Amino acid sequence: MIETTRDGTIPPGAGLGSAAPFLLRDGEGDALWFLGNLVTVKATGVDTHGGLTVAHFVNPAGFAPPLHRHQVEDEMFYILSGTVDFDCDGRLLPARPGDFVLLPKGVPHTFRVGAEQPLHALQLTTPAGFEDFAAAVGTPAVERRLPDPGPIDPAALGHAAKLHRIEILGPPPAH
Repeated sequence: MIETTRDGTIPPGAGLGSAAPFLLRDGEGDALWFLGNLVTVKATGVDTHGGLTVAHFVNPAGFAPPLHRHQVEDEMFYILSGTVDFDCDGRLLPARPGDFVLLPKGVPHTFRVGAEQPLHALQLTTPAGFEDFAAAVGTPAVERRLPDPGPIDPAALGHAAKLHRIEILGPPPAH
């Protein structure tokens, strides 16, 4: 069990052991169905001494999360394929393949995936911990594909977000 502080953060050297080099191939890593997306976790806080989470996201065309802000993590995206418009603190950041986007902690943000195709992106959060939120809200993916569309329980999402120091500030952006 990893020790955490009262606010849920992992103090340096708190039972994480020593990280070891590893290689994950395409399609490897723990896969989750999370808010209608496929998330494959590539590196966790255990792997990085609490410093970083890396996940490969596949978001369906048109997907948009609620307006939110991370109280602890900086969130970054490297776009692999597809298009997405980020809105960070009222600033529009249109991103295409090869683009990198930084969404600083404490700043309200959301995004909308382009309508033409799914978005493939690497999501990085620092410090680590986002993987715990995704696991609390999502379910293990039984196949490596986008999940079938289904309802999202706003109360459960809000509760998990609060536990993981993410504030839900409003609905997803309109089309």
